[in-house]
Parts: sequence; structure tokens; C-alpha cells
Amino acid sequence: MRGVDASLRGLGRAPFAGRLAPTLRIVAPLTVLVVLLLVLPHSGGLFHAWLPELSHPLYTRTSFAALTLTHVWLVAAATATSVILGLGLGILATRPSGRSLLPTVRAVAVIGQTFPPVAVLAIAVPLLGFGSAPILLALVLYGVLPVLGQSVAGLEQVPASTLHAADGMGYGRWRRLWEVELPLAAGPIMAGVRLSAIVSVGTATIGSAVGATTLGSPIIEGLIGNNPAYVVQGALLVGALALSVDGLLGAVERRFQRVR
Repeated sequence: MRGVDASLRGLGRAPFAGRLAPTLRIVAPLTVLVVLLLVLPHSGGLFHAWLPELSHPLYTRTSFAALTLTHVWLVAAATATSVILGLGLGILATRPSGRSLLPTVRAVAVIGQTFPPVAVLAIAVPLLGFGSAPILLALVLYGVLPVLGQSVAGLEQVPASTLHAADGMGYGRWRRLWEVELPLAAGPIMAGVRLSAIVSVGTATIGSAVGATTLGSPIIEGLIGNNPAYVVQGALLVGALALSVDGLLGAVERRFQRVR
């Protein structure tokens, strides 16, 4: 009987644990990010105790909150633009009139990710100057690739029988796309958006090397000035922000998959 009772208790805990885990993936990194933003500005003594040889162990050129907001703005703007371009090209490549573009689109989506963002910055800086514009361009060009690839994959996976049924019900091509194809492809598309945003969070840090104000600013300054405290402070915030974005977009992706 004790074995049966234990099994029943385990069955009761399993659904609760399954519901709790997704929530923790969102709440935990967001909590860590908020705590870091509150604690780091007052952690000079801690870093001085760790690295007493440093005369300035705490990054104070710009507040960590301002750096985080600027970083988030860059990532949000780049991701939104990448979604518009990637989804638009994915839809075009999967329409009958654009089928000839499909092999090229797939090749670009795969090969394009082998080019480092630093190479894009090297080309963009002479054209756009220093500041946020070059890194924004690099983030868009680099972020559009996973959205494009997943959009094509998701739209291609819609069953032909479903499309024929929609045609039989009198759906026009745009209504079929909006009400049938995009909802069924939403899971893979959202996976591409999630990957694009996470890549942008990490890639945006190098924007500080060309004059953009991001969470990479303390990291770059720490590397140049041989100040590991600055590097750690920036890296902690970038890591917490990346996990927060991953948790939030992961929850949206799982919701789309359940609807599907």
C-alpha cells in the first residue's frame, strides 16, 4: 500500500512540477537581472576586495540601468526589423510565383550565418559612421537569417491536404495564408524569432567597439584597460538579459505550439 500511495503522490507532483518549470524559466532570470541592476551600482567594495590592485573597480561611466535599456532597445528594434524582412521573404519564397527563389533563399539562410557580425561592422562603419547605426545594421542582417530559415521551414510543413481543404472552402490566397498557413507555421517561425533575439543580445555587445552604448561598454573598456571587474560586471548583465529574453520568448513559442 505504501508503494501505491507513493506512486499516487508522485503523479500528483509531476503535473505541478511541469507547470512550475516554465514559470521558473521566466521569473528566475528576470529576478536575477533586476537584482543585478540594484546591487551592482553598490558593489564597489566587493570588487575592490576581490581585486585590490584596481583603483576603479566599479564601472561608473554610464549607469547599468541606462546601458540595459539601450541594449534592449537595440535588440528589440533589430529583432522587429528582422521578423518583418525574414517573414516577408519566407512568404514570398513559398508562394507559387516565388518558388524559383526557394533554393537561393535556403542557401542564403544557411551560408549567411557563417559570416561573423564583425565583418558586417567593418563594412558598415565607413558607410554609416560610429554609433548605433552600424551595429543595428549588423544585428538586422545577422538576425534575419534564422527568421527566414524557420519561416520557410514552417510554411513548407503545412500539410497539402489542409491547403486543399481551405481552397475547397473558398478561401482566397491571402485569407488562406493569414488564417491557415501562418497559424500552423507559427511554432517554427517563433523559434526563429527566439533565436534571432538571443543572438542579437550577445552580438549587440560588440557594438560598443564602434561607439554604441550597450552592455558591452564595460566589457570593451575592461578588456582595453585590463580591468577584469568591468568585464565581469558587463558579462553578468548580458548573461542575465539573454536568459530573460530566452525565457520570455520561449513561453510565447510554447504557447504557439499548444495552439497548433
